[in-house]
Amino acid sequence: MSQFGPDYVRAIAPYQAGKPIAEVAREFGLDEASIVKLASNENPFGVPESSRAAMAQAAADLGRYPDANGFELKAALSSRYDVPAEWITLGNGSNDILEIAAHAFVQKGESVVYSQYSFAVYALATQGVGGRAIVVPARDYGHDLDAMAAAIEADTRLVYVANPNNPTGTFISAEQIEAFLDKVPANVVVVLDEAYNEYLALAHQFESSAWVRKYPNLVVSRTFSKAYGLAGLRVGFAIAQPAVTDLMNRIRQPFNVNSLAQAAAIAALNDKEFLEKGARNNAEGYQQMIAAFEELGLEYVPSFGNFVLVKVGSDDAAGARVNLALLKQGVIVRPVGNYGLPQWLRISIGLPQENATFIEALKKALG
Repeated sequence: MSQFGPDYVRAIAPYQAGKPIAEVAREFGLDEASIVKLASNENPFGVPESSRAAMAQAAADLGRYPDANGFELKAALSSRYDVPAEWITLGNGSNDILEIAAHAFVQKGESVVYSQYSFAVYALATQGVGGRAIVVPARDYGHDLDAMAAAIEADTRLVYVANPNNPTGTFISAEQIEAFLDKVPANVVVVLDEAYNEYLALAHQFESSAWVRKYPNLVVSRTFSKAYGLAGLRVGFAIAQPAVTDLMNRIRQPFNVNSLAQAAAIAALNDKEFLEKGARNNAEGYQQMIAAFEELGLEYVPSFGNFVLVKVGSDDAAGARVNLALLKQGVIVRPVGNYGLPQWLRISIGLPQENATFIEALKKALG
């Protein structure tokens, strides 16, 4: 296979997703119904009923292509975020948005800046276009924005900033982000990845889409996969000024958001009750998790998302060892050795009983 494709593509290590429940059941001879999955930061309540009803109605027209421009979904997003519909790019999940940005703004050999311990797709998107990664050392497992601003070089075309950050859960205040945006050269696009924004407590919430009016080089990326419970449908979107949006839409694949996904997203966007229920469960589940970690004497990173990063040992085999012990008990979590954190595991926050099952399994795994 070595004769096919450029070197920078062959160098890519494919994205490792969380193990599916069915795979764990087969591998360890377990009953699927007994398995708890806390690996992929999914919404434990699943798809909202409002979205199920919308999909049932949309299913009658599945013989036709979806609206390629997503008129109704863009109109709903335009109303929610008070931006023109022309400022919105739809994605097949926000992962698609991150990839589109790399293809739209970065040529082979040009540099992309992102933080150590930030979302793995930033590296993959950079490699996929033959870009040069500038990985800035983290500060307290989160973004060091001053260092990231200083790391921008003459050939830098793109900067990724995750807030809250995955997999560490760290958070950057509005004041810090705005100060950073003021430092970034006007010809460098900043993608502000806010996949977990809806889980922030009221004291930490701010509407970053308003900054798009001030910063022509800013792209705000959001998703329906987490708080809205639509991970399996793959719906994301970006907000940016027309000069940026126009380029992203030239790269975007036709019909990249299917009919059911568009209908479900419109319904979920207006389902305030579902969002509030999820936020309450997340806040309570977080306290349940960290109380257990403190009881066990485990170090963890304070999180602002719907997951917690916890250190489960002092040696570099600890994460893999404890992960295997959990899998054998029917509990799926996320090892993060590929992020350079081999001693840690990332645990999604589930329903109270799912969290309790994990905590008991963890105690046994630590033995």
